[in-house]
Amino acid sequence: MVASSVLGFPRIGANREVKKAVEAYWAGKITADELTKAASETKKSNWTSIKAHGVDIVPSGDFTLYDHVLDHSASFNVIPPRYQGKNLSPLDVYFAMGRGRQADGVDVPASEMKKWFDSNYHYVVPEFSEAVEFKLNFNKQLEEFQEAKALGITTRPVVLGPISFLVLGKASKEASPNFEAISLLPKLLPIYVTLLTQLKEAGVEWVQIDEPILVLDSGASYEKQFAQAYAELAKIGIKSLLTTYFGRLDTNLNFVAKLPVAGLHIDLSREPGQLEATVEALKSTPIVLSLGLVSGRNIWKTDFAAALKLARVAVEGLGADRVIVATSSSLLHIPVTLASEKKLTEQQKDWFSFALEKAEEVAILAAALSDSQDPKVASALEANRVSIAKRREFESSSDDKVRKRVDGITPEMLNRKSAFVKRREAQKAHLDLPKFPTTTIGSFPQTSEIRQARAKFGKKEITQEQYEEFIKKEIRSVVEFQEKVGLDLLVHGEPERNDMVQYFGEQLHGFVFTQNAWVQSYGSRYVRPPIIVSDVSRTGPMTVRWSSYAQSVTKKPMKGMLTGPVTILNWSFPRVDVSREVQSKQLALALRDEVIDLEKAGIYAIQVDEPAIREGLPLRRVDWDNYLTWAVDSFRLATAGVEDSTQTHSHFCYSDFNDIFPSIQRLDADVISIEASKSDMKLLSAFKQYGYSNEIGPGVYDIHSPRVPGEQEIKDRIAAMLKLLPDHLLFVNPDCGLKTRGWKETEASLENLVAAARWARQTYV
Repeated sequence: MVASSVLGFPRIGANREVKKAVEAYWAGKITADELTKAASETKKSNWTSIKAHGVDIVPSGDFTLYDHVLDHSASFNVIPPRYQGKNLSPLDVYFAMGRGRQADGVDVPASEMKKWFDSNYHYVVPEFSEAVEFKLNFNKQLEEFQEAKALGITTRPVVLGPISFLVLGKASKEASPNFEAISLLPKLLPIYVTLLTQLKEAGVEWVQIDEPILVLDSGASYEKQFAQAYAELAKIGIKSLLTTYFGRLDTNLNFVAKLPVAGLHIDLSREPGQLEATVEALKSTPIVLSLGLVSGRNIWKTDFAAALKLARVAVEGLGADRVIVATSSSLLHIPVTLASEKKLTEQQKDWFSFALEKAEEVAILAAALSDSQDPKVASALEANRVSIAKRREFESSSDDKVRKRVDGITPEMLNRKSAFVKRREAQKAHLDLPKFPTTTIGSFPQTSEIRQARAKFGKKEITQEQYEEFIKKEIRSVVEFQEKVGLDLLVHGEPERNDMVQYFGEQLHGFVFTQNAWVQSYGSRYVRPPIIVSDVSRTGPMTVRWSSYAQSVTKKPMKGMLTGPVTILNWSFPRVDVSREVQSKQLALALRDEVIDLEKAGIYAIQVDEPAIREGLPLRRVDWDNYLTWAVDSFRLATAGVEDSTQTHSHFCYSDFNDIFPSIQRLDADVISIEASKSDMKLLSAFKQYGYSNEIGPGVYDIHSPRVPGEQEIKDRIAAMLKLLPDHLLFVNPDCGLKTRGWKETEASLENLVAAARWARQTYV
């Protein structure tokens, strides 16, 4: 009989209960015990709901208040010295690591965050050195297993694997120059042994051990360490499911199939082509194969016929008792349930499947593969067949005008009129910015008043005229503040925008939107990704009105703010019936029209943000060139239609540029801004190494933390930057937009930023 399983579940709560509870705790409105209670209620709801949808194997240990990798660091005592000895509770140490802390005499920055592989989820990067002393501070997997068991549900605990934990971390400041985290494996393994032994003693039969680095090229470098680690863990006698996702094993399959594990999970939603080789490699072993047939990354309904065709290859090769039907990855990357959506049309709802619906899908597929005679299964299969046929019929239609415009893209459309050196002189004359110009990334605090006004307008409790007057007032206030504090290149603050992707999607043809389809991005930051359902086109100007208004109330240059085509694509749920390249270029053409309209309206600095361009990079190097070609071409297509005197900007978050530096150069943006403060400015070494020639604004402070950086702290960062970058190319700006910050900390931080930039002008004459 084929079993069904889910690898992980959204931990936000059906109505964002966890976000509300965590933020209430940070605000001092609830106690730690009350926070724990709220978390317990969400876990209980998750486990019972998954089980109620017919799933055989329910996960536990995957819940988190902030980040599952941060949980792992805290439980294994990987706590950097700067967070220790502060008289903080373990919970407050945990949150300080995630978001920093500046209260009660404690002033510590947050730990670095990175994107979780090619997703928009951010994890808190573990920090290692020779001095780390691993110990099991708490066993979250055991605690949650027992919580679920008390409800009558036997779960399969989830734990991040030892190799991935070390490899996904970084060397701390305390580490020696040549230190490599993987060298700590012999010290780390006894802690895993303790954790798994405690689980076995509690009655756990199976444990899911996530080793996602096995889908990377670098995974091959750790063959010996995998053999060492899993030989040691096998001695415990607990069955382990070695779990991979987001990519393919490729040649790593050769050694993975020889590991002493009880099961192996592969992602067939992303990489169906790896199935036959995997089945062949496992035939002579007792290893159970878990098939990631139901996507954990997109919201489209699973095509049962296609999934069953794949699954039968495994059943025929290994036998039904050695096959599990599963989600491709944890479902944390998609919304909780379609049942919360009341405004989607019936046609649209029939296209989609969220986390709970996907749980039901794995159960139906497993039953079908087990030759279930239940009429409900037969009915579900038939309903799915009809639904998929209707969806394919809709997909076959297209907007010929949009398709022809994409086909008509020429190489000339990707190039600015002149090289950067000539453009820079024209822009200096036009914008008249000083040395070390100061600016922000775009958004200013989204206050409760802004959110309330937007909600009232949406509910028609205020008129459009009243709402627009409110937005004008907010823009004037933001502009006046920027003038007062002394910023050089201003922004309008984006009070009219709900989200940097959703806002544009709502004004483009080809998108649909949800009410409650929230997905965790990091910590308590959740987003509602738009869904691309058909060809994309612009119906009219999207940002010109508000940028023009902002420019009308100041004599300083105003920067227009757009989200780039690759980021809109990567931060939406894209179509699966046409290529990402086609979708990206459709978006680029729509944005190109907007950029040209902004210039015509007198906006001569235009920022087209691409924070997700590195995130979208395929996990295997052999697949990079194709992606980077169309991704960079999309950005250039969007930005190249303006005159030399118009300055184009772009922004990037958490990007490791070393591997793709030629592509960053090929973007040919006049100014780029990047996250730098949380990564100790290590990204800048690539810019020195490769000799980046355009202007650049490395972030001088971390906006994801509520702490206010001191003026001297920013001066020190600028001085460090100038050891790597030419002074005539340096902009001074925060790491990212200020949307999630409060006004008090924003004002203090920007005052310090401007003061530090003035100091730099006097010091570096």
